[in-house]
Amino acid sequence: MRHRRPPFSLVDLAIILALACLAVIGYKVSPLLTQADLTSAPLPACDLNTQACAAELPGGGRVELTITPRPIPVVKPLQVSVRLSGMAADKLEIDFAGHSMNMGYNRLALVADGDGAYRGAAMLPVCISGRMVWQATLLIDSAGRKIAVPFLFEAPEN
Repeated sequence: MRHRRPPFSLVDLAIILALACLAVIGYKVSPLLTQADLTSAPLPACDLNTQACAAELPGGGRVELTITPRPIPVVKPLQVSVRLSGMAADKLEIDFAGHSMNMGYNRLALVADGDGAYRGAAMLPVCISGRMVWQATLLIDSAGRKIAVPFLFEAPEN
């Protein structure tokens, strides 16, 4: 009587599991590796809750960010407008992150509206701890350069 070998042995399953784990780790670490060429602009001193905020870009150019309505609410539709001058963007995104608490992935690709204008709609999630400081970071891809422009603002309790 011949003994049939099962289609997968424990060693085969362990190898498959190890490869899957390596793939997940590579996926999670890859943004850290690809952002080595990211240039950051200084944090502008203005309040997005009361006005549009502008920043000078490293290497030339200027960006202005407007988020409405004001003050910026949570769990309500937001209109994001960006005006870029002195450079052209191949891709422009805005990333919303809790300054002191991880609020998950909140990134939005903005759509070119012509003549350096970009627009999009977003919504901030509610923070269970009440008022929260947020960082809105514009991520500009332009001619192989990547520039991050941070803006801080506080969102009220819901």
